[in-house]
Amino acid sequence: MSLIVAKFGGSSAADGIQIRKIKAIVESDPGRRFVVVSAPGKRFSADSKITDMLYLIKTQVDIGAPYEQVLQVVKERYLGLEADLQVNVGVAEEFSVIEENLKAGASADYLASRGEYLSAKIVAAFLGYEFIDTAGLVLFNEKGKYLSEETNEALSGELVKHDRAVLPGFYGTMPDGSVKTFSRGGSDITGALVARAAQADVYENWTDVSGFLMADPKIVDDPKAIKDISYKELRELSYMGATVLHENAIYPARVAGIPINIRNTNMPDDPGTFITANDSHENGQIITGIAGNKDFTVIGVYKNMMSNEIGFIKLILSILEDYKIPIEHIPSGIDTVSLVIANKYLDDKLGDLIEEFERKLGADSIEIFENMSLIATVGHGMSSVPGVAAKLFNSLTQAGVNIRMIDQGSSEMNIIVGVETKDFETAIRAIYNAFVD
Repeated sequence: MSLIVAKFGGSSAADGIQIRKIKAIVESDPGRRFVVVSAPGKRFSADSKITDMLYLIKTQVDIGAPYEQVLQVVKERYLGLEADLQVNVGVAEEFSVIEENLKAGASADYLASRGEYLSAKIVAAFLGYEFIDTAGLVLFNEKGKYLSEETNEALSGELVKHDRAVLPGFYGTMPDGSVKTFSRGGSDITGALVARAAQADVYENWTDVSGFLMADPKIVDDPKAIKDISYKELRELSYMGATVLHENAIYPARVAGIPINIRNTNMPDDPGTFITANDSHENGQIITGIAGNKDFTVIGVYKNMMSNEIGFIKLILSILEDYKIPIEHIPSGIDTVSLVIANKYLDDKLGDLIEEFERKLGADSIEIFENMSLIATVGHGMSSVPGVAAKLFNSLTQAGVNIRMIDQGSSEMNIIVGVETKDFETAIRAIYNAFVD
């Protein structure tokens, strides 16, 4: 019997109906021994996520605004789950403790973590599983950096004591015992950590979609599903905007060689997408997926004989470091280099940055291209098929899209093009239609 770690996201734990689906899924395979859950998500479009409300409460406390009404809404949500599922985990008592800690100055991380904590206690009681708190097991150092090996050792030592258990995602603890959370979506990371520690055969990540699609369905009508994808391909697509799985959740499973299966809680019979270390695709598909992001600025620097000038790129990077601006990509030619920067890092720094470049670089010209978007076409099949790049560029030409930038890594697994934001959706549709029958 395979050992399976199953992580269920916020949409899967949103209400009693969804939690009953969790139970049916878990009980359908006895190999699902360890379950990780998120805080309850939205029950309907106008609803609020529990985590959002918990952060709001902390903000209201910090500014001296009334918070009691929002806290009561959160409390009633959990009391409703407790009553609906006919379990008793002491929700009322837990909220008394939470409010006491809140008045004593509890951190935002502590308050946000209570969403997962209470969700896991309720799901554990409903499944008849033991509850394991990840406090003291998922470990961070004094600077808030996650400790990989220490966490794996602590989790491994605890999991062997339990045959079946539910754990909360999203948080762990600092050396002083205070709660520390991952970034939003961090329950995916916890699930992968538990899978590694349990030496699972499969890490299932249950959400509200049936795995990855080859393109955004808001842009491409009825895009094909991705049946299997490599860790490397997923990393590229996640980085460029595909958001089914938290990108940092890939690493723990990858280190342990554990396949990740993205599944749909609402359609449990769908096979979903398998993520593995295998780079080959038996279906012969040239590309695996297309993803992109908007809101970039490209700064083009031209200087004659740049290639002969030692330390030129280093000087550019040092200037950007002074302004605390990271770079997404640096495509370059013999005498040119383009700096692709997300607008969120530029804010009002662009004018000062250009002045600094002009003063220190001695460039012949500096051009600025705003309202840019990046689109990544990803697939291991691209490296073994001649003419892929030509086919991609031709599809954009025929669609009337002007390519402002091209960047291809040495792995030949990913071609990134920069286009004007007004052409973003048109470009994605053109690429998809060129490669997908």
